[in-house]
Amino acid sequence: MDRERVGAGFCRDCFNPVSVDDRRCSSCRSPRLLRHPELHHLTTAHLDCDAFYAAIEKRDDPSLRDRPVIVGGQHRGVVSTACYIARIRGVRSAMPMFQALKLCPDATVIPPNMAKYAAVGRQVRELMLALTPLVQPLSIDEAFLDLAGTERLHGRSAAYSLALLGQEIEREIGITVSVGLSHNKFLAKMASDLDKPRGFSVIGRAETLGFLAAKPVSAIWGVGKAMQAELAKDGITMIAQLQTREKIDLMKRYGTLGGRLYHLSRGEDARHVSPDDDTKSISAETTFDADISDYKALERILWQMSEKVSRRAKADRLAGSTVTLKLKTADFKLRTRAASFQDATVLADRIFSAAQPLLKREATGTAFRLLGVGISHLREIDPSSHEATLDERAATRAKAEHAIDRLREKFGKSAVERGLVFNGEGED
Repeated sequence: MDRERVGAGFCRDCFNPVSVDDRRCSSCRSPRLLRHPELHHLTTAHLDCDAFYAAIEKRDDPSLRDRPVIVGGQHRGVVSTACYIARIRGVRSAMPMFQALKLCPDATVIPPNMAKYAAVGRQVRELMLALTPLVQPLSIDEAFLDLAGTERLHGRSAAYSLALLGQEIEREIGITVSVGLSHNKFLAKMASDLDKPRGFSVIGRAETLGFLAAKPVSAIWGVGKAMQAELAKDGITMIAQLQTREKIDLMKRYGTLGGRLYHLSRGEDARHVSPDDDTKSISAETTFDADISDYKALERILWQMSEKVSRRAKADRLAGSTVTLKLKTADFKLRTRAASFQDATVLADRIFSAAQPLLKREATGTAFRLLGVGISHLREIDPSSHEATLDERAATRAKAEHAIDRLREKFGKSAVERGLVFNGEGED
C-alpha cells in the first residue's frame, strides 16, 4: 500500500486509512488507530514481546488465559516474568517469589522452560528477518530493526510493515508484541514501553526535546536507583534539568556517563542497528537493596548468578571459555576480574568455581552494591552432542548438573537445590 493511500494514518486491525479526526476506524470500528505527523518518515524500530515467558505459557495452556501467571522459581526464587494480570497486582520481574505471592496469592507459578522460550524467540526473529536484514537482537524477546530502504522493496512505509509484522506474529506464533518507532535506537526503545501490551508508539524528531523534558531521569536507559540518588543530590530529577546543563559540566561531575546523559537527554543517539553484533557474552547481575560486605553472602549471590548464566547459555546453545566477575563498590567504582578455561563451558558449577576465587580476593571487607558474572569467547554447542563433552575434566559434575537440569525441567526449578544451598549454607 502506498503512502498516499495510507494518508494521515491507518487502523492497526484492518489497515484502513484514517484521518486525523477519526476516533474509530470507519471500516471495522476499531479504536486502535495509528497516527503521527512523521509516521511514514521514521525507520528505526524496537520490537518487544509482551510478557514473553508468561505469554507462551498462556498460549500453550488456554485455561490460564484469564488467570494471573508468574514464571519463575518457587518460594526461594525470583520472578522471571509476570503476566499483565499479575502486574496489575504489583508483581514485577526480579521480585522475590514470596513477596510476589503475597501480592497475588492466586497466581499460577510456572518454572521457566528456557529451551521452549528460545525456540519461540527464534521464530519471532525469523519473521523480523523476512522484513529487513538489519535486525539486532538485544535478548531472547526483543530487537532493534532498521527499515530504511525497505519502503521501495515492500511497497509500504516502515510503520505499515511493522504493524503487519505485529499482526503476523500474533497470528502465526500466538503471542503479542509492542513496537516503538523513532529516529534512533534510544527513542525507539523508549517508545516501545509507552503502550504495552500490543502497543505501537511513535516519537518524532520535532517532539523529541519536549517529550524527554517531561520525563524523570530514570527514563534514561542505565540510570538506576543509585544514579538517580546521585543526580538528586545535585538537584536533578527531570530530564528537562539535564537539558539545561553543559556537556563539559556534566562530564566533570559524572565522568563519561555525564557525556552520555548530555546526549541522551537531548534524544541524540548515533548508534546504528548492527545485525553483525553477534552475542559476545552472556551475563547476569543484581544490584543489592543494601550494600553487602560479607563474603558468604556474596558467595551465595554469585552461585545464583552462575546458575542464571548457565540457564541462558544452555537456552542459546552457547558455551564460553572466559568467566568474568563484575563488582561495583558502594562508591560506584567498578571492578572486573576474569579467568579462562582451555575448553568452553555452559555449566553453572564451573562458572561458579572460576569466579569464586576472584570474589574471595576482592571480598576482604569492601562493601559492594552490585555483583555480576558472565561468560565470553563464546562458541556454539552442537545440539546433537552431549554438553558434558565440553567439560571433560569435570565429567562427573557435568553429568550431575545435566541430570538436575532434566529434573528441574520436569518438576520445576525448586525441585532440586544445588551448590551452597545444598551444602546447608542457604537461607531458610
